[in-house]
Amino acid sequence: MTQPPTNGTAPPGPAHPDRAAGAPTLPAVPPQRTGTPGGHLTPTARRRTAFVEGADRLRAAATTEPGRLRVIGAVLAVLVVAFGAVTAWQTDDRASAADAVLNRSQPLSSDAADIYRSLADANTAASSGFLAGGQETKASRDRYEKDIRTAADKLVGAAANSEPGSPSARTIARLNRLLPEYKGLVERARTYNRQGFPVGGAYLRYANEKMQKQMLPAAEDLYTRENQRLRADYAHATPYPWAAIGLGVTALAALAWAQHRTYRRTHRVLNHGLVAATATATVALLWLVVGHTVARASLDDSYDHGVRSLNVLHDARIASLKARGNENLTLVARGAETVRVGAETFDAYDHDFRTEMGVLGKGLAEARRLADDRSGEQPVATAVGNMAEWHKRHAAAREQDENGNYDAALDKVIGAKDATGECFDSVDANLARALGHETEEFRSAAGDGLDALAGLPVGAGALAVLGAAGAVLGIGRRLSEYR
Repeated sequence: MTQPPTNGTAPPGPAHPDRAAGAPTLPAVPPQRTGTPGGHLTPTARRRTAFVEGADRLRAAATTEPGRLRVIGAVLAVLVVAFGAVTAWQTDDRASAADAVLNRSQPLSSDAADIYRSLADANTAASSGFLAGGQETKASRDRYEKDIRTAADKLVGAAANSEPGSPSARTIARLNRLLPEYKGLVERARTYNRQGFPVGGAYLRYANEKMQKQMLPAAEDLYTRENQRLRADYAHATPYPWAAIGLGVTALAALAWAQHRTYRRTHRVLNHGLVAATATATVALLWLVVGHTVARASLDDSYDHGVRSLNVLHDARIASLKARGNENLTLVARGAETVRVGAETFDAYDHDFRTEMGVLGKGLAEARRLADDRSGEQPVATAVGNMAEWHKRHAAAREQDENGNYDAALDKVIGAKDATGECFDSVDANLARALGHETEEFRSAAGDGLDALAGLPVGAGALAVLGAAGAVLGIGRRLSEYR
């Protein structure tokens, strides 16, 4: 019979949980990777990023009152600073546009209109001098030369203020090229006219054609483009800064909530820092709303009672210049140019005269409607009376011309007394007076609009800094109670 070993040592075998202490154990199994079949760690086993750990710490801190206060203080400061920054940005943008309206766009628009008027008036003066022949007066010659110089000077100024390579710059370059060509044609017409050669009339008609079909359309295009720029500047200057207003209301609501929360927890009515922040934000918001409302109203007034009237008056003045030029050319051409309207044939220049007089009448009626005071209405009303007299004298001159009394017709157009030229000069002078008055009204109203925005960008920024500092100090005072 087999006997058990006497040394008391158990045979080797698997470890048993009930085995007594000191018994040998198997080697430990090394830890195994868990996750995907390829042995990669799962997302939960990866090391957490600094951002995640920071977010966890922030959440943990927010569970305590000091942590909540720090978060509230940071949010209030950011809101107030953002309100100030957006206010400064939007009001500075609108102030720049208002300054462009006052000191750049509208003056350039007026300069473009002056270029057109000067060219049209030079053409009128040239035809008047041609009709006078050898008896051309010094005043008529000086007027022509002055108009040419004015147009050249205005073109130089417009070129300096236009964008290189822009359509306006190309138009100005074209006018600068055409102006000496036109002047050369006029000088040839005068030379041949003084020598009694009929070809002088052909040269003058050619010069007029260059003016009417090339130069004046180019000047009108320049005038239209400058008016578009003016309207664009108004469109940038007048909209309400809704982003800044929205941030201001949000900042005030957040400050009110923070003060209410502080009151509920401490039963203290006022927190000096938060009250200061609320006061500065309120001042900035009121300044923003009131200042922009005043600026918008003034700029709208400058457009309604300034720019609109100026545009109508410029158009009326140009129509009167065109009418006068066509009236003169009616006698220069002596029926050489005709136009068919329906079944009837008319003298081309007399037909154009009647068309431009119709434009002038409508323009004067609109200018009179837009005039908002006696000083603006009176010169327009006088111009209406001048136009009516012009119609009567022109009809008398046409009657003499159609009856073969050319010299009598000429005297009624360019004569020293009771001629249509007196009526034209009166219309032009009264329109110039009305333009001067409306320009002053525009500058006054637009200047008020610009002044209403003065200091607002810098002031809003300074108030925002003070408000943010007040919010931080107010929250800091509460935090000190926990130390």
